[in-house]
Amino acid sequence: MTHNTEAEAEAEREPIYYVEPLASSREWVKRNVVPTRQQAAAYAKSLFPIFSWIYRYNWTWFLGDLVAGVTVGVVVIPQGMAYSKLAQLPPEFGLYSSFVGCAMYFMFATSKDITIGPVAVMSTLMGNILTDVMPHLPEYADRPYVVAGCMSVVLGCIVTALGLLRLGFIVDFIPLPAIAAFMTGSALNIAMGQIPTLMGNNAAKGYNTRAPTYLVFGNFFKYIKHCNVNAAVGLTALALLYSIRWACAFAGRRWPKREKLFFFVSTLRTAFVILLYTLISYLVNRNHRDSPRFSILGTIPRGFQHMQVPVVHSSILSRVAGKIPSAIIVLVIEHISISKSFGRINNYTINPNQELIAIGVTNIFGPFFGAYPATGSFSRTAIKSKAGVRTPLAGVITAIIVVIAIYALPPVFYYVSNALLAAVIIHAVGDLISTPSAIKKFWKVSPFEFFIFWAGVIVSVFSSIDNGIYTSVAASAALLLFRIAKAQGKFVGTIRVYDRPSLLSPRLGPKAVDQSPASGYGRNVFVPLDLSDGTNPKAKPNLPPSGVFIYRFNEGYLYPNAVHFTEHMVAGITRQTRPGILNPYGSLGNRPWNDPGPRHKSESDIDPTLPVLRAVILDFTGVSHVDITSIQNLVDVRRQLDRYADAAVSWHFAGVKSAWTRRALIAAGFGSSESETRTVFTVANVGVVNERSRGDNTGGSNGSRYASSSSSSSSGSGSDARGKEEEEFVEDSFTQDLHKPVVEANSFDTAVIPVLSVNRPYFHVDLDEALKATELELGLK
Repeated sequence: MTHNTEAEAEAEREPIYYVEPLASSREWVKRNVVPTRQQAAAYAKSLFPIFSWIYRYNWTWFLGDLVAGVTVGVVVIPQGMAYSKLAQLPPEFGLYSSFVGCAMYFMFATSKDITIGPVAVMSTLMGNILTDVMPHLPEYADRPYVVAGCMSVVLGCIVTALGLLRLGFIVDFIPLPAIAAFMTGSALNIAMGQIPTLMGNNAAKGYNTRAPTYLVFGNFFKYIKHCNVNAAVGLTALALLYSIRWACAFAGRRWPKREKLFFFVSTLRTAFVILLYTLISYLVNRNHRDSPRFSILGTIPRGFQHMQVPVVHSSILSRVAGKIPSAIIVLVIEHISISKSFGRINNYTINPNQELIAIGVTNIFGPFFGAYPATGSFSRTAIKSKAGVRTPLAGVITAIIVVIAIYALPPVFYYVSNALLAAVIIHAVGDLISTPSAIKKFWKVSPFEFFIFWAGVIVSVFSSIDNGIYTSVAASAALLLFRIAKAQGKFVGTIRVYDRPSLLSPRLGPKAVDQSPASGYGRNVFVPLDLSDGTNPKAKPNLPPSGVFIYRFNEGYLYPNAVHFTEHMVAGITRQTRPGILNPYGSLGNRPWNDPGPRHKSESDIDPTLPVLRAVILDFTGVSHVDITSIQNLVDVRRQLDRYADAAVSWHFAGVKSAWTRRALIAAGFGSSESETRTVFTVANVGVVNERSRGDNTGGSNGSRYASSSSSSSSGSGSDARGKEEEEFVEDSFTQDLHKPVVEANSFDTAVIPVLSVNRPYFHVDLDEALKATELELGLK
């Protein structure tokens, strides 16, 4: 192996320049708007996630899907019939919706757990819509399912469009307290609306069970004398459902090895109770079909008797248009929140956009089979997850079970008690009510959102479910805007800190605190001067140099909060500095009317111990975007402070993360000047592999290439922990022309390169570099 000569080594050194190009609109459009061929193909493939896993399907997966699919099928049949009653539709429409949701979802699914079908909240909302609009649509008086089908198609088209346009992020604007309020208020509304059916007094003349929850509750006692034998069926069925559930939960804790067995027993409790009470109903009512002893479903048509092309007519759309926003919110947030929750539980990620497409397509094609709007079900999804589902194909098995029920079980359904279905509904929606522990956590985490939660619940109880949704969502949006608009920055100072593996001293005892002075490599941290971030009050931060202020933005810097930020900053600066000139206005006539005085200012009116403003350092680490209003506000503040200081104030920016933010600041005249060049460089050590020293002469014209970055070095003081010779090299590199800094590979096979653009001396990697640059610029070091 031959060693490189000194001449060869010199030839291998190449100057390294870095000038960041400005962000380009054309490049942004090309990168983010116009898809490449590969991106277009990936987008098309993403519309059918089934093709990413179906070819790997195996018998183990099938067995898990079979058990889960059959289990959910047994549950969805009684629930579907019960929920269709909430939607003011005959029971068979719940079965149709259950079939379509399970049969179609697997092709578009990104969640293996969720089950699409009729749910209590959406069914109740659909029932309220039909109650409101049917008096205005007499031509559909005997066919309310036509209106429900039209609503389903419209909702499906809107939700599908949201998914195709990749607007699923909109769901993230609805926070957890709003969702919890919607769920809790809906559960209370549904449960209270079913109690009259449970007790048998729902048929009393003048008793409107679709009224607001508080009225239904009050009128229940008014009409309690009309309760009948249905109460015996409903109450005992409800008690039996809860007894089986609690008994299985206790047995699962008592005998953990048989927990899976008790889980399936608990899951099948609804089917067991339905079969038991249907048998009782048959024995009681088989000889009284014309006048049954208690309320029963009656005749259920066999098969898909309402298959047709959905009717989407302007007369229907004009009546339901006002209900569409609340229906979309219910359709979307219930499904997305459930799928995200079970994705986290089972360690996989769902695609919200694809899930929107899934429920959209399901609701578009559902009315062809007689279905009404459907979405993800929490109770059935939980059962499916615990039953060991392996893939979305389990939905097909559930759909087969539902089809069997539609064709084979209508004679059995004839004797199902309405009070029994009310008990099933009340039992199912009980899990949607937020627990006291969850509500207590809301208070501990965010008292404001705690009150938003209660506002949504109260409006749902005293008005309607859709008004409760609007209230909680609007209040959450108002709180978000208020927090953005009233965001307040902080003036910060430095604390020199050191790292220690422990605060205790083993040599002094197991509990003795080590009080010896900290040593080793320290670093500066920047903390608020008022220590409002929880820093130990005894650790007093050091103030920046006289006339220099470091201001940290704690939120995005946008038009809602721009004035609030800068007013707070200017007020703090003027309070701690003196004007650069005694009377900047000259005569009294030029003086602003709102200047508080005194009338004739003198030297005694100014505190001479206060410094003159010289520089402002802005910490943009927390700023992700800026806009025209905020940048113009910053320009105005710069002019204001220049007049106040009677000199050009130096502005430095640290931690600007976005190229578009830098572009905006540069357009406003920040970041550089004609007279100033970068005085401090933050550099990185990049390893260089010497090809020729390894006997390989194919590495390029200079025989060297750059390897991965190994460390970073802040250059103002030339300090680096890699040895004296490397430090000297770094220092030497900064003595070169500052307009065109040159950094080269040294004898340690290391290149030193600047991290930021060399032509923007007022943009800095962090506050430490910004403070050093300011001190050098002002001659303070």
